[in-house]
Amino acid sequence: MSNPQANNQLHGITLEKIVTTLEQQLGWAEMAKHVNVNCFRNDPSVKSSLKFLRKTPWARSAVEQLYLDTCQSNFVWPSIKK
Repeated sequence: MSNPQANNQLHGITLEKIVTTLEQQLGWAEMAKHVNVNCFRNDPSVKSSLKFLRKTPWARSAVEQLYLDTCQSNFVWPSIKK
């Protein structure tokens, strides 16, 4: 039987973790440049962002894609110990 989550890069990653990681790596201003939503521009917080993103599928998709793009560009292969 095939696993429907096998190709889902976000499997096991919560929306809260995504928003928190992006905020730490990019900051709210940079996030607002990529995803133009008020919850990133006006008095931003993780709580308000989560509330909005859970109700707005297009914005959530954009934030998830930003997360994937950011993580892929900052990915460092772990060193292999021999």
